[in-house]
Amino acid sequence: MMDKDSLNGVASSEKESKETEDEKPVPVKILIVDDEEILRNMLTDVLTEEGYQVSQASNGEEAVNMLKENYFEIVLTDIMMPGLDGIGVLRAAKEIEPGSDIIVMTGYASVETAIESIRLGASDYITKPFNIDQIKIVIARTIQRRVLERKAQEGEFYKEISKIDTITNLFNHKTFQQLFEAEVGRAKRHNNPLSLLILDIDNFTIYNETNGYPMGDFVLKEIATILTDSCRNHDLVARYGGDEFAVIVPGQGKEETALIARRFKKNVEESKFEKEEVLPGKCLTVSVSLVTFPEDSSSKRELLEKAEETLKKAKSKGVNQLGICGRE
Repeated sequence: MMDKDSLNGVASSEKESKETEDEKPVPVKILIVDDEEILRNMLTDVLTEEGYQVSQASNGEEAVNMLKENYFEIVLTDIMMPGLDGIGVLRAAKEIEPGSDIIVMTGYASVETAIESIRLGASDYITKPFNIDQIKIVIARTIQRRVLERKAQEGEFYKEISKIDTITNLFNHKTFQQLFEAEVGRAKRHNNPLSLLILDIDNFTIYNETNGYPMGDFVLKEIATILTDSCRNHDLVARYGGDEFAVIVPGQGKEETALIARRFKKNVEESKFEKEEVLPGKCLTVSVSLVTFPEDSSSKRELLEKAEETLKKAKSKGVNQLGICGRE
């Protein structure tokens, strides 16, 4: 548990984390909702001195209108007010902006109502009469939680994008290796077949050197789209590296997976790519290799090696080839 001094420093820590060399921190915006003017002004003075941007509403209806017009990170509202009470403000605030934190203020006699407000989505409550330090601590604690939640969300975001190839938006090579190892293990446990396709764009070096790498990147994106559309929803598609792609096909043997490979080759061949006429055959194509567990091997490493060997043999015969391990 943090002590009071630590909590009092949380708000400034959050603002400092947002600073850059060229811009000032953006203050946290707080809306105070209470029908007692003296209390509103006291809270406004205290929280403004703490560096927050504070606004006031004298009743629930006014607060709701302000919430519709502005975003407030924190809403500090009294429970007992004439007209729309604090529970009504809470419900409206959560509907207008679910990301806002609502802190309710109540007398000791209405603690049960405050607890009910927590069930409805309030972040915290304060009982009256309260002292200044109590207000500071509750606000700082709420901001600390917001900071931690944001960091957690950012961490998950960056964790996810670290799995993705930035050009094609497919899984990258590292993620492919992890997925393939997991799928081989699953196939062994359940005694199911598992197939792997490795695909290579024919004469892609010629296309890149003639048309430029930006055009090559655009082709990679188009190929990725065609490949994804040609596969089943639960097949795992990745950029294997350079101009190569990989598809993990769970639960399918050679015959079924060969149909997917042929469909993909056909779809690429029939698609129109800008400036593909620079290629020897005037048409952009791909060659594909196919290996299957356990028919070709029960080892992840050997399956990858055989897939690459099979692809090399297929490409030695020309372009637009399908090589099936064991059937060359």
